[in-house]
Amino acid sequence: MESTRILLIRHGQSQGNAEQRFGGHTATPLSELGRRQAEATARALATECVTAIYASDLRRAVETAEPLARATGLAIKQTSAFRERSVGQMEGFTFEEAAEKYPEEYAALLRRDFEHVLLGGESYRQLLERAAQALDEAINDNRGGTIAVFTHTGTACILTLHLLGALDAPELRPVWLRTSNCGINRFDMRADGFLRVLALNDTRHLVGL
Repeated sequence: MESTRILLIRHGQSQGNAEQRFGGHTATPLSELGRRQAEATARALATECVTAIYASDLRRAVETAEPLARATGLAIKQTSAFRERSVGQMEGFTFEEAAEKYPEEYAALLRRDFEHVLLGGESYRQLLERAAQALDEAINDNRGGTIAVFTHTGTACILTLHLLGALDAPELRPVWLRTSNCGINRFDMRADGFLRVLALNDTRHLVGL
């Protein structure tokens, strides 16, 4: 039976990551390490016959997708739907600064409150609604192909749980599946909806960087 391969990839290390700052919707670029990670990821995906490349329209995700786009000749389909969750007023602050300045908002993040809308930002539910719709559309548009989606750690977590059907169970919504910078999550989805998990947070291609 025909299957579609789904590759969910977190962006490389950003300058904000290196400084331990909340990224959210800010346009932080890749660090030097992040650029090396992006090149290594493109090499790792060169044999996977990628047929479509999608990316969050935030700078760090697009910069991570660019080496694969150059290698394959494919255009990057950028969309705000694959952005990270907006953390609103906390964006740009270090984790320590945010915890001190916005203690209630920071606490809601730590307990993975699925419904809590951050001050000036989004809830995990809002993130799910926009990102899951975009992923479902990408899958439907590329049946039988291989899609690479360059996104963010929170978005990759929510999309992985969405693919697994885990978010239908309220008790599983606080689960956090961390994806490292340029970690790859691989799935095969059959036409009948059967999902096979091939790898979560695969970082073997980054060894030695």
